[in-house]
Amino acid sequence: MKTRNSTTRSLVEGALMIALSTILSYITIFNLPHGGGITLVSMLPLIIMSYRNGTRWGLFTAFVHSLLQLMQGLDNVAYCQTLIAQIGCILLDYILAFTALGLANALGSKFRSGYAKIAVGTVGACLLRFVCSFLSGYIVWKDYSYAFEWLNNFSWGAWATQTLGENALCWFYSFAYNAFYMLPETILTVAVALILYRTAPKIFNLDKVEK
Repeated sequence: MKTRNSTTRSLVEGALMIALSTILSYITIFNLPHGGGITLVSMLPLIIMSYRNGTRWGLFTAFVHSLLQLMQGLDNVAYCQTLIAQIGCILLDYILAFTALGLANALGSKFRSGYAKIAVGTVGACLLRFVCSFLSGYIVWKDYSYAFEWLNNFSWGAWATQTLGENALCWFYSFAYNAFYMLPETILTVAVALILYRTAPKIFNLDKVEK
């Protein structure tokens, strides 16, 4: 009975975290023209789920969330011109990118301090999502003309267009473009997570027994 109650509780919490994450994803602080933007810590509910219920539940919840995000982004998948590009978009922009957020607990579990656990786990999970977007930016969405045009809007970007070859420039563009929104979103997410832990540590349930 205890196991059944625990499973039910985790399912309910997972559903609530998915709903909250979805709602927060619509509250954007800044949007980029070709996807990506700074949201109101929309990744945090999934990260909290990982800490509260363990890595397995965190991954499961984040995976379900990734499917919902995929359903909302089917137009982006349809925009891809080849089957390989569509598969890459599905995996890198949605499934792997959002499911990786469920690893926050595992990434921070080696640290004794609760602050360190949350900071390292949150940064690590966000970094994994960034890596997925970074790879997608080159493998799926490689566009030298747009990369050249976008980078020329910035002084540091103009340097890149003058010194890098086509492939290197596309890699650099993907890194810069995705870092442009993921870095501030990560900083904001970590800051809010640490504030929550300081004011209401029970939210993260770090004293749980991992199953």
